[in-house]
Amino acid sequence: MKTPRPGKETLTALLGNLRQVVRGREQPLRHLLAAFASGGHVLLEDNPGTGKTTLAKGLARSLEAEFRRLQFTPDLLPSDILGVSIYRPREQEFQFQPGPVFAEILLADEINRASPRTQSALLEAMAEAQVSVEGVARPLPELFFVVATQNPVEFRGTYPLPEAQMDRFALQLRLGYLDAAEEVALLQAQQHTHPLQHLTPCATVADVLAARREAACVRISPELQRYLVDLCGATRVAPGVQLGASPRASLALMKAAQALALLEGSSFVAPEHIQELAVGVIAHRLAVEAQAKFGGLTGATVVEQLLQTVKVPG
Repeated sequence: MKTPRPGKETLTALLGNLRQVVRGREQPLRHLLAAFASGGHVLLEDNPGTGKTTLAKGLARSLEAEFRRLQFTPDLLPSDILGVSIYRPREQEFQFQPGPVFAEILLADEINRASPRTQSALLEAMAEAQVSVEGVARPLPELFFVVATQNPVEFRGTYPLPEAQMDRFALQLRLGYLDAAEEVALLQAQQHTHPLQHLTPCATVADVLAARREAACVRISPELQRYLVDLCGATRVAPGVQLGASPRASLALMKAAQALALLEGSSFVAPEHIQELAVGVIAHRLAVEAQAKFGGLTGATVVEQLLQTVKVPG
């Protein structure tokens, strides 16, 4: 069996592949890989046509891994995700037919177009890497990684994800629009064919799992652990915040910072790694009071303010 490559080499190769299909978004690509290497899941929220699905498919094509894409619609049922038992007359028994969730990389496209009942089918899978169907707990692949996309919640035909499910995503990312020069380059790159068609795998599942183990060993000092805990804790008492960040946010921020440090070739986490990831890890978990929201307060602005006020260890 081939020996897995070092973690930094694996993540650098994946980053190079993603740059070929998603132009001009260096930071979101880094953050996606930080979540991937930390074992977390990612929610991509942005306007239609900004490259969310392309990014997810680019990651899948960069790996020799089982990939499933599931289009969420209002009539989608939990069994369409998890699977169902089908009666086999010849064997005279029911056999379980696994759903698309039993994949190593799952693209949950437009997740907020499905009903809350269907959205909740992913809760156990994302938190515990298993699903319970008909009273039986079934494990998911070791790599299991969810990339979910959603249009902004104010768009027609969407159902906002509940707070419990938002908390399952390690990071929420936005790609945003390209500037004029980058958009012209995009037109030229896709004039005759799409870069996805030429993308080839550059890493294996074993490489990624080895990178995850390596990221977990990146050193983070007790002082920096207290710093990120203070950041998350400050959201719970911040003015205008109805629901602050949970301890799951602290854990996700620590693991993502370790993975980002690995991507950069560092053997330890620095304050800059935590600060770069803080908005993406924490902001989507916050529930802002209605009156404060009308005044322009968002989860992102709360975290940005706290980054200016919470003391960084010397």
